Amino acid sequence: MNKSIRVCCIKWIGCCLATLFVFPLTAGPLFDAHLHYNARDAEHFSPQQIIAILDRNTVQHALVTGIPAQHAIQLQQQAPARILPLLGVYRSPEDKEIWTQDADLPSRIEAQLKQGDWRGIGELHLFARDRHSPVFTQIIELAHHYRLPLMLHADPAVIDTVYEQAPGHPVIWAHAGTFPYPDLIADYLTRYPALHVDLSVRDERIAPDGIFRDDWYELFVRYPDRFMVGVDTYSTSRWHTYDETAARIRQWLRELPADVATRLAYGNAAALFDIAGARPADNGMRTSQ
Repeated sequence: MNKSIRVCCIKWIGCCLATLFVFPLTAGPLFDAHLHYNARDAEHFSPQQIIAILDRNTVQHALVTGIPAQHAIQLQQQAPARILPLLGVYRSPEDKEIWTQDADLPSRIEAQLKQGDWRGIGELHLFARDRHSPVFTQIIELAHHYRLPLMLHADPAVIDTVYEQAPGHPVIWAHAGTFPYPDLIADYLTRYPALHVDLSVRDERIAPDGIFRDDWYELFVRYPDRFMVGVDTYSTSRWHTYDETAARIRQWLRELPADVATRLAYGNAAALFDIAGARPADNGMRTSQ
């Protein structure tokens, strides 16, 4: 059986299984694994308004970073059980370009790690040419010491560098990497069992014009426990269009087999962050017969 026929058969089986359920998967909860709540966002959206956006989109948990980092904590204070704060290392947006040269950054990060209940470090923007930066090396050491996942907006070579230094450390590869090709992603998931992939801002690659691509479908079915969804509010405009983006994610999720959709929508991120009772089959997205 060739690849295209095999994928079509898998899709057909998934559709048949979906018809056995009364309630659509689209009604279930999401775990948004990639959000930003920055100073600019706070000028337009209060923490209460952000939580209202999550409420109406049935986002049960969210991984949030901020510029500066304290904004993520302010959002968490509004909904402590729902918001998981990532320690953002940038004091201003301009730091994205220069943080690898800031020799004082690791000590500032460690001081913040000692003071706050952070669930990870990131998002770090880093490309191959800077992967051997001493600053990055120290941040990997801190993440490993404090047992915190790293969220990296990075080239494949950066992922290799992390695992050369810290084998087995959990990494979230933002946006399915800077070269989001299913074959490449599959190779890296095979190499590194602790690597996880967030799919934020890749909806048009996964399902251009609403048509699910076979190579992405097959990737998710092959590695159902390694992917997470996210909207990525990298600009304030993304908060204004959050509902539309969440709906687009739900649209392609419902084409997957039910168990795979459940994992991507909620279970994988919940398991990574050890949310109580968050096994994929029991996360509330399971439909009733």
